[in-house]
Order: sequence, then C-alpha cells, then structure tokens
Amino acid sequence: MLTNSLFRELENLRREIDDAFRGVRPAAGLFSPDFLPGLGLANYPQVNLREDENAFYLEALVPGVEPEDLDLSVMNRTLTLSGERRESEYKDASCHRNERGSGRFLRTIELPSEVENEAIKAEYRNGVLRVTLPKAESAKPRKITVKAS
Repeated sequence: MLTNSLFRELENLRREIDDAFRGVRPAAGLFSPDFLPGLGLANYPQVNLREDENAFYLEALVPGVEPEDLDLSVMNRTLTLSGERRESEYKDASCHRNERGSGRFLRTIELPSEVENEAIKAEYRNGVLRVTLPKAESAKPRKITVKAS
C-alpha cells in the first residue's frame, strides 16, 4: 500500500515538473518560453507533418545543422530524427547573448499508419529537412464496390 502511494506521489511530482518546464502554467512566468528559451528542447526541431492519399510529408526546421550531423530512421510507425547543432567557435571572444542552443537532439514522431521504408526520401535545403514517406499499400484508402442484391 505504501509503495502505491509513493509511486502516485512521484508521478504527480513528475507531472508538475513537466508542466512547469513546458511553460503550461500561465502564472509561472519564471518558466515561460521567453525567459528560458532552451527548455523547449523536447519539441526541437519543430516539425510539420502532412499527408495525402499516397504519402506523409514531414518538414523539420533544423537551421545551423549540417546534413551530415542528421540521423533519420523509421521503425514500425515511429520516425526518429536526431542530430547535433554544433556551437559556433569564436576564439578569444566574450559572449553577451547566447539564444541559439547547441548540442545533441532527438525527436520521435508517431506516424498515423505504416510506410514503405525502402521508398522514403529525404532532402535538406536552407535549414529545412523535407522527408517524403510513401504509405504502405495496406494504409492507402481503397474503393469498395457495393453490389445490389
């Protein structure tokens, strides 16, 4: 009984901490995205995911990341994007502001349905990664003919 109570309390504490660092609480100005912009790393890079009847289209904003520093993989219905944004090097320079974060990142995106792994294409241009994920045949809509009886 004590164990269940302890786990419940720990879970409540975890939720409160998650909420604070997401800036969800309007009263918690200390944790607003403007005050600590680096805390939103759980949602970095920002992505758009769209679809038509044949494919999903993902766009990820990764400015300042070199294509060779990006890793992209798909397993089942989960797309994983990871990489590293390297810190700018200025020898013998003092830093007055550092708003652009650097370091490793990892983002997982759950896809609405299965995709054809062998046909996935990715291209990187001007800080935007564009990924085309063709849908698996089983995920595509199919027309069913209704016969009169």
